[in-house]
Amino acid sequence: MFARTDRLVLRPGWREDAPTLAAAIGHKDILRHLPRAPMPYRLEDAQEFLAAHNNPRLPVFLAFARTGGAPKLIGGCGVFRTEDDGHELAYWIARPYWGLGFATEAAQAVMSIARATGLQRVRAAHALDNPASAKVLRKLGFHPTGRVEQRHSRSRQESVPYALFEDAAMPLLPVDMADKLYKDRPLIAA
Repeated sequence: MFARTDRLVLRPGWREDAPTLAAAIGHKDILRHLPRAPMPYRLEDAQEFLAAHNNPRLPVFLAFARTGGAPKLIGGCGVFRTEDDGHELAYWIARPYWGLGFATEAAQAVMSIARATGLQRVRAAHALDNPASAKVLRKLGFHPTGRVEQRHSRSRQESVPYALFEDAAMPLLPVDMADKLYKDRPLIAA
């Protein structure tokens, strides 16, 4: 699966992406909000992540900014299986691209794909000290549950409180969603 938005190309991560992934995600301000990511984030961690999340049934993507030349890795977004067999949306954006709407744009595309593949209930969470992520989740239509859960953070080496969100159980996408995602002109005129 691939997706294109106005500014991004989302695609599965490939083995060759490991060095770029390790460099892009390796900032302490990013890692502190990703409970399963270690700090420091090394090439081996990127290789392990890419090998473990090459699952065609779940949308897990690297997000590349569309440029005039080669796309530039700016983040990642996906729906991951949880320990209780649920599904949770997670995302990260490289530090230089914070505040530009890339997390929302990538997550909208991922949630559209999740809906199109039949996922009906997706959860999300954000560290309480990351209010920007709460704004992204609200823009996506997620609602706070009012519950806070302690999660062990590998990068912080401590338990961190996370606010839990649920999606609005949006219906499946209309047929014209491909137009919104790809914005390509048809190859064959109607």
